[in-house]
Amino acid sequence: MAGILIIAHAPLASALRDCAAHVYCGQPPRVEAIDVVPDADPAVVLAEARRRLAAVSEANGALVLTDIFGATPANIAARLADPGKVKVLAGVNLPMLVRAICYRTEVLDQLATKALAGGAQGVLQVGNTTVQNQTANHPDKYAAEGHNHHQ
Repeated sequence: MAGILIIAHAPLASALRDCAAHVYCGQPPRVEAIDVVPDADPAVVLAEARRRLAAVSEANGALVLTDIFGATPANIAARLADPGKVKVLAGVNLPMLVRAICYRTEVLDQLATKALAGGAQGVLQVGNTTVQNQTANHPDKYAAEGHNHHQ
């Protein structure tokens, strides 16, 4: 079962971990969070991240989830990437985390693919009806069926 480490701007990492505990009715094992505060020393955070990563890593590795690509938390997370052992994904959201927890027994490449898909599929415009919702998020597919979401 792959470990999961969330590194994000404070307080997002802890908030996501706490939300996962709510969804799963208890804290899933081997899920750690590091909240990066504005004045944090990146070298200190990286050392802490390496320590926590070692604590959560399993036989099939670990997944590191971070928030904004190019920002300090993501730059720290990127330094943890290790082919075949540690995958790093940016743009973390709750659907991505829930999917990662759900599929953490998969091999690391599969886990990363499923987590990315969960994160992307979890971002959508919510409408009043299913068809409206689907046309807003998949306009080409539903336009071919004659649906118009600009009603």
